[in-house]
Amino acid sequence: MSDKDKLISNEDGKGTPRPSSTPRSPWYCGVAFLLFWIILFFAIVIPLFYRLPPVLTVEDSGKGAFIGERAYKTLNELVQIGPRLTGSAANEVDAVSFLLLEINDIKKNLLEEYFNLDIDVQMTSGSHIYSSLLEMYEGVQNVVVKLSSKNSTSESYLLVNSHFDTVLTSPGAGDDGFMVATMLEILRVMATTKQHFEHPVVFLFNGDEEMGMQASHGFITQHKWAGNCKAVVNLEGAGGGGREILFQTGPSHPWLSRYYGKSAKHPLATTLAEEIFQAGLIDSATDYRIFVQYGDIPGLDFGQFINGYIYHTKYDRIDAIPRGAIQNTGDNILGLVRALANAPEMHDTYANREGHAVFFDFLGLFFVSYTEETGKTLNYGVSGLTLILIFISVWRMSAVSSLSSCHVVQRLIILMVIQILGFVLGLALPILVAYFFDSFGLSLTYFSSPYLLIGLYVCPSLIGLTLPITIYYQSQQKNKLPFVYHLQLGLHSWAIVLSLLVLGATTFGIRSVYGITISLAFYAISLAVNLLTTLHDRGYRWSGMFMSFQLIPFLYLSSLIYTFIVAMTPMNGRSGSASNPDTMIAALSALGTVLSLGFLAPVINMFRRPTFVVLTLVLASGITMYLAGSTQIGFPYRPKTNSERVMYQHVRRIFYEYDGTVSKDESGYLFNFQDRREERPFVGVNLTGSVRTRSECNKHMMCGMPLFDERWVHNRLQGMWLPRETIEPPFPTKLELISKKVMKNDSTIVRFKFRVTGPPHLSLFIEPYKDDFVTVSNWTFSQNYLKNPPASPLSYHIFITFGIANPTLDFTLDISKPNGDFEVPLFQLGVSGHYMGDKGDESSLKLASTFPSYAILVHWPSTYQRYIF
Repeated sequence: MSDKDKLISNEDGKGTPRPSSTPRSPWYCGVAFLLFWIILFFAIVIPLFYRLPPVLTVEDSGKGAFIGERAYKTLNELVQIGPRLTGSAANEVDAVSFLLLEINDIKKNLLEEYFNLDIDVQMTSGSHIYSSLLEMYEGVQNVVVKLSSKNSTSESYLLVNSHFDTVLTSPGAGDDGFMVATMLEILRVMATTKQHFEHPVVFLFNGDEEMGMQASHGFITQHKWAGNCKAVVNLEGAGGGGREILFQTGPSHPWLSRYYGKSAKHPLATTLAEEIFQAGLIDSATDYRIFVQYGDIPGLDFGQFINGYIYHTKYDRIDAIPRGAIQNTGDNILGLVRALANAPEMHDTYANREGHAVFFDFLGLFFVSYTEETGKTLNYGVSGLTLILIFISVWRMSAVSSLSSCHVVQRLIILMVIQILGFVLGLALPILVAYFFDSFGLSLTYFSSPYLLIGLYVCPSLIGLTLPITIYYQSQQKNKLPFVYHLQLGLHSWAIVLSLLVLGATTFGIRSVYGITISLAFYAISLAVNLLTTLHDRGYRWSGMFMSFQLIPFLYLSSLIYTFIVAMTPMNGRSGSASNPDTMIAALSALGTVLSLGFLAPVINMFRRPTFVVLTLVLASGITMYLAGSTQIGFPYRPKTNSERVMYQHVRRIFYEYDGTVSKDESGYLFNFQDRREERPFVGVNLTGSVRTRSECNKHMMCGMPLFDERWVHNRLQGMWLPRETIEPPFPTKLELISKKVMKNDSTIVRFKFRVTGPPHLSLFIEPYKDDFVTVSNWTFSQNYLKNPPASPLSYHIFITFGIANPTLDFTLDISKPNGDFEVPLFQLGVSGHYMGDKGDESSLKLASTFPSYAILVHWPSTYQRYIF
């Protein structure tokens, strides 16, 4: 060790401290250093993330609080109805009756001297565009309740929404019975507590969300109270209980998030979720989008997301819902509804448009919210202050070390380049691991064993972060600049990289960069304290202050990314087979590692032989990859808890030619793989003779298949067709040509009138022969959809849901052709009937019985008939 690295005190004759250091600790202390932060994560972040409040019982009634025990009982009664598919008796009769009984029971106990309670059952029809589809609905139902104070004169209503329908096979405890029960309890508490509120509250229990958010569209565009609704609280479920997250606000109404911060007892929220969701990185939507788009009202969007493995499965039962979860959500939403129902901003929400909000919680302990403009000021200010303090530190190093400023700045620039390289490697190596595993058909190895993420992605990210700077430091042992300063320059260079990132992201309007600003702010504080106290120049004594101030950003950033990993891991298991789901989880893990440990990782060079730490990371990563790729630990699926989703239709498809003859009549199973591994895990299932549907998509309109919704359309090229003997549907789906007439006022247009009958879920596919300049000039359906057709090669796709209405549809198509020759083929028309709820014939039941226990089946008979007119 050189003289400059030895412990020296103020001996320059001027009272100025000179650079000093203490001997470096053994190499294993470096490993212990990294383990400390990992242990800290599991000791603090994980318990706080899953923490739930105690459940209040009926003995606590009368205090104006949310009673979790009563809400849980309500949820249990709703779930007993079973799956509540739109169009089924369970949804249209049993669920509506249940809600009306609960609401009337509340009305019996209403404090009539304080409140009015109005009930309306809406039956609505209409359509809206979603993805590449036109979503049509006939006779879907909403149960709507308006609660208002007797002395209220406000014409501004607060809307609170959830849906009571479910997907085909799910009892829907989490999606969305949980939120329905929460709303009923909030209604009960507010109606029976002597607590005034200024603005009426409309509770919308909507009966058709799963088929394309149709009931919420019917409410916001048609209901008599919709025009008065000035803000919305939307409650959704994509998991099996736990803490709900606020993941969308506004738009352009930061006051909403401020009210959430004031009223939520157990906050969980982040702007990052909003930006990810609205950027389309999560292929999903909620009723919130409908209210914002068609009602032009701001709001807050909440969702259950923990234990998303059971979402849309038969295991979404009440025994998967912790009682404390419903208390957690009830406490938060009751407080929020009461606050918004008294908010003066509700009188004129348009006057309170201020741009977007930046919002986040810290470990559920408190909530922070400010406007986007304030966020820009903070981002620019913190970045600027950090750069100034780094400049002062560099000047101080130069002065104390008796080295030129150019020499120190040169080292800083070199370290910046190295840190950028580490940043890139820290993000890239985990993604490379994800691609490597996927190339061998081993995606989702962490699906049932999430602890594998540490070795698969966190360790490679740490290797990328630490390797370049460790190699550099090992080559600089004899440099004139003292090593303790070199180490500080490494941290400074990382701070500069982050500052530049914050400045760039802020310029482009990315609000979620606030997380990096937090990290920079605490680094700047520790640097300022070290500079003011001379710890900056006293060996490694600066490191204690530095690491103390890294506790808060580490805990926050690691908890933030963990939230997304918890949400996205089960989502990726059902995201379709077209893309590698591991890349997102790898990227999230890498981002969390880089952001939470970016300042801390270089500190391993404070210990002897830091390369041993890197080798330890390599060893841990290698062992994990072996376990994930070569043992049962890495097999993704487990019965009940981590299932593989299998969705398919038992299809009878018939192709009618222009002259009415049948050119094709065949039956088979149409698989839509929601899992990257597709059919490979189907151990014991006979799939002999199956073929991919890609070739069919190249030959026929919409693949010549009954593509059910946007997910089936998006994944159509990855589908699989398994032929079988003829399938007879439970009853026919019929298309009848009622008339064909050339328009009297325009001989280039012919009008076709059709009638289609079948089950409550129907699809129409329409594609004119464009080579003959044939177009659809008018029709019965949405004009907006007609004028903005889906991108080629997709046809017009109209999905129709019948609620309590008779499943019969009359419609017209006006076909335009410049030469007026209508005695030739003009267009193709496909008709699909989906017999959801029917399990099929004996052969279908036999196939279903051969799937492994870890498979969750969703299947139904369907028909597809292609006509040419």
